[in-house]
Amino acid sequence: MKKSNIIMLFAAILPLGLFLFPLWRITLEAPQYPTPLAMNIHINDFSDVHPHDIKNINLMNHYVGMKYIPDAIPEFKIFPAGIIITSVIGLIIAFFGNYKWFLGWFVLMVIVSAAGMYDFYIWEHDYGHSLDPKAIMKFTNPDGTQMGFQPPLFGSKTILNFKAHSYPQLGALFLALGIVMSFVAFWVGHKLNKKHKNK
Repeated sequence: MKKSNIIMLFAAILPLGLFLFPLWRITLEAPQYPTPLAMNIHINDFSDVHPHDIKNINLMNHYVGMKYIPDAIPEFKIFPAGIIITSVIGLIIAFFGNYKWFLGWFVLMVIVSAAGMYDFYIWEHDYGHSLDPKAIMKFTNPDGTQMGFQPPLFGSKTILNFKAHSYPQLGALFLALGIVMSFVAFWVGHKLNKKHKNK
């Protein structure tokens, strides 16, 4: 097996780490919570970072009219299937394809990841802006418009007296490494092919 194909083999396997580790984490810090509230977002589930975090976030969000964080969303069925399918394609390419196919898989994974991030942003926007008009507490911006409570897609953001943090976790690192390694496999394969032609 060529060196480039071996690298591609690892590239195809790495995204499966999403089934073992969280993809993303959102953390909320505030003076009234000595231990910040936080939830992990997995490829197929939400989970508490500390016991009852999601329950407490839902109770807090209820006062400003935000939706409850659901037990499941449609993406929890779509994304796992997508990762399994793309990993299987990557494995097939690693065993039977050439370096040009590695670049195709790299492009496919970049597109899939970008679509996932966009979907995550849309979910966050709906979660933070589609507020119940009958909410107990209402907040407005200086211009009189309704205040949104959307956490950041990436980084930190102040929302009232909360500091919201949103950062990738180990699952996202596995995915990113897989994508980068597929490009490395293409580059190595391209160099070997060029070297072979020059002989």
